[in-house]
Amino acid sequence: MGILLALIPTVCWGSIGLISGKLGGTSYQQTLGMTAGAVLFGLFSVFYFHTAISGMAMIVGVASGLCWSVGQFEQFQSMKFIGISRTVPISTGLQLVGTALAGVLLFHEWKTTRMVTMGTIAVIVLIAGAALTSLRDSKAKASAAGQPMQAGKGATAIIISTIGYVLYTVIVNASGLPSQTVIFPQSLGMILGATIFVLFSHQKVMHKATAKNIMTGIVWGVGNFFMFMAIPSIGLAISYSLAQCGIVISTFGSIWLLGEKKTGREMVYITIGSLLVVAGGVTLGLMK
Repeated sequence: MGILLALIPTVCWGSIGLISGKLGGTSYQQTLGMTAGAVLFGLFSVFYFHTAISGMAMIVGVASGLCWSVGQFEQFQSMKFIGISRTVPISTGLQLVGTALAGVLLFHEWKTTRMVTMGTIAVIVLIAGAALTSLRDSKAKASAAGQPMQAGKGATAIIISTIGYVLYTVIVNASGLPSQTVIFPQSLGMILGATIFVLFSHQKVMHKATAKNIMTGIVWGVGNFFMFMAIPSIGLAISYSLAQCGIVISTFGSIWLLGEKKTGREMVYITIGSLLVVAGGVTLGLMK
């Protein structure tokens, strides 16, 4: 039963890019709509978990949520620049590498020679997988006018996104607070960050695409909820590892459902790269 519960975040989080891509809107509209949905889930979590939110939990949660909003906004930006099928595997791989390095350098999680060896191999596998998914067929590259500029923007967006996502998890881990107590404060930080982006962008967000993307946030919240439901049964490591398999849904769903064009050679790169990212993520998860 625990495994089935843990597969729900896999489907939910793996579908986020597809849902937001199908619903449309700018990165600003997608981020604001998604965070509004996350706030609705955050309110639900307060009543379900009966959590008492302290002042420290509020500070930690809002700070973590602000970092998440940076990570999610820049990931949406990258999806616009280089596509979902490239963004998600690269982003997932770099996030896992970043959190692994943070665990080693800040929290000293790799305590034995075996853990250091396995962790190093897993990080190399993740980097190799992320690199493979970013490769383009030379023929496709030659025929894609303006692609180098978009690729540069996509790379910048992914780097900023990775920093935001890694800080999002590191802040909570460093606080030592139970995860349930920061879910609602996190959602407030998320929507605050999204609002700041919108105010500085001067873009129109009072749009039906913003309202539609509330569904994206609810789907993300459902995945988060079932993650917490699965952890008591099968543990955090296995739950988190299974969630990484969602990149398969995002990557291949964007190609088959959203019509992202790939050559046969690029499909080989993406398939092998995605499998390597999943393998590296599962290895890191089982080490914890």
